Parts: sequence; structure tokens; C-alpha cells
Amino acid sequence: MTGRSLAGSYMAKAVVRVTVLRQYHDAGDYSDVVREAQEAVELALKAVLRFCGVEPPKVHDVGALLREYADRLSGLDVERMAAVSRALRKERELSFYGDLDYLPTEQYTRADAEQAMHDAAEVVKAVQGWIAAQPGP
Repeated sequence: MTGRSLAGSYMAKAVVRVTVLRQYHDAGDYSDVVREAQEAVELALKAVLRFCGVEPPKVHDVGALLREYADRLSGLDVERMAAVSRALRKERELSFYGDLDYLPTEQYTRADAEQAMHDAAEVVKAVQGWIAAQPGP
């Protein structure tokens, strides 16, 4: 297995997550839209790192690593990708588990879900396009 083949696997998983976001949204499950959007972004960004030979750490926000290797990511809006990653990472646990004073099913709104859907779709599409534009091995 190569970094590129694992990157392809990550992208396939990211695409599935983006696809099911609409189902969560339509069911009014806004907190899970946010959670799954975060996972889609994380997978897509780890895919792009693996594609260019960087082993991503087992953390949920790899924005700093994108910036570090920006020279390998020409044509990809690294700052935008890092900003989306950071924003969704902040919501990862709360959107899924909540807290004693924070019920995720009550805290997340349609607008939150739509922003997360938009951001995840944007990142996944950008990474797909970037990978497709790269020369073969």
C-alpha cells in the first residue's frame, strides 16, 4: 500500500460523509451534520497530506501541518482549508457528546448545519480537484 492509495481511501470516506450530510440535515439532526462534516474535512485533509508524502498525526485538526507543507500544496487554498479544519474541530466533541449543560440536539441550528455542509463540501471538492490535477507516480 502506498500513501497515494491510502489517500484515495480517505477521500472515498470523505465523499460518503459529505453525501450523507443532507440526510442528517433533512431529518433535523443538525448536531450530527456538524460532527460528520468535521470528519469529512479531517479525512480529506489527511488524504492530501498522505498524497504528498506526509504522515498525518492522530489529531483532528491538521491545519498547522498544511501550513508547514504549503510548498507541496501549490494551487490549494491552504489558509481556507486550515480555517475550516480549525472551526469544525472546535465543535467535534460538543456536537457529538454534548455536556451536562449543553445538549447537542438543542444547541445546533439549521444555519450551523448548512455552514458545516457548505464548508465540508468545499474542502472535499477542492482536495479532490487538487489530487486529480497532480501528475501520476
